[in-house]
Amino acid sequence: MSLKPGSTIGIVGGGQLGRMLAVAAAQLGYKVHIYAPDEAPPAAEVSGRFTRGEWGDAEALAAFGREVDVATYEFENIEAGPLAALAAEVPLHPPVRALEVAQDRLHEKQWVEGLGGRPAAFAAVSSREELDAAIARIGAPAILKTRRFGYDGKGQARIASPADAGAAWDAVRGAPSILEAFVDFTAEFSINLCRRADGEGVTWPAPRNSHVNGSLAGSEAPAGPELEEAIGQARELGFKVAEALDYVGVLALEFFATGDGPVFNEMAPRVHNSGHWTIEGSVTSQFENHIRAICGLPLGATDLVAPRVVMDNLIGEQADAWLEILSDPRAHLHLYGKDEARAGRKMGHVTRLLPSLRGA
Repeated sequence: MSLKPGSTIGIVGGGQLGRMLAVAAAQLGYKVHIYAPDEAPPAAEVSGRFTRGEWGDAEALAAFGREVDVATYEFENIEAGPLAALAAEVPLHPPVRALEVAQDRLHEKQWVEGLGGRPAAFAAVSSREELDAAIARIGAPAILKTRRFGYDGKGQARIASPADAGAAWDAVRGAPSILEAFVDFTAEFSINLCRRADGEGVTWPAPRNSHVNGSLAGSEAPAGPELEEAIGQARELGFKVAEALDYVGVLALEFFATGDGPVFNEMAPRVHNSGHWTIEGSVTSQFENHIRAICGLPLGATDLVAPRVVMDNLIGEQADAWLEILSDPRAHLHLYGKDEARAGRKMGHVTRLLPSLRGA
């Protein structure tokens, strides 16, 4: 059943993803109600209503659910329990189950492995002694990541040799973690897909991604013909994941391309930074298709509208160059309305539609 324009969409989370979802929802005639703990989140600036509440306040989330017609979230570092209270009041997409899988790195890798995915070698670590044993088994270099509540390179420590184990354990503050082997990859790419409740699904051309200090720096679509086979295998896994979760909305999965095929890195049950280029670079953006999916509407086409689309994140003070960026007539600038340009903070992004393929 389709949700009529004029209905209210609740978005849990007030950051840039919620902001861009709200803009897409308004374009389709929906009202938007934001829930977030911040006093003045970026998404609230472009939404009709805003409720300030804590992530863990199940009662407040349930009350929020009674004020909206359908709900979604833009941020996966929320405890599943309180979000389940919201889901008890109103249809919530993606499902809480997707959140439960994605927010624990160990569970995520084990679960995806069970569906036929291939992650890098990994081991659970809950003590310094277990870390030493894991390094002996997996080898170095490797990377230690907290199992929960880490994103954009946070909660991670690189281990170049066994001598780094102590510093790495201190860096994650002794939190339950996962040690992952380094992957000898040729490229990084992501699968961005969208699925409706009836199983209809679409994917966008897979972008090639670049990261700096564990955080996405930019994406470029298409990824290139040399990655077509790996992308095909990864896309097949992506739809297996979506079907197993009875998923509704946009789902992103990140991969390493290797000589032995794609290696699964992680998934995000939401619209994703590696899909921001779709706003100008695709017939239908990830944000619009997410709104279409959760409202039961037909999904839009995902074809590229230019031979090559390049998206670069604006990190920290890079956003101060907004006037220089706009001097490029091909540049589509997005600033997120954040007050403080801290180091490592995503302040905006810029997308360019280019007339030729990479390397041409």
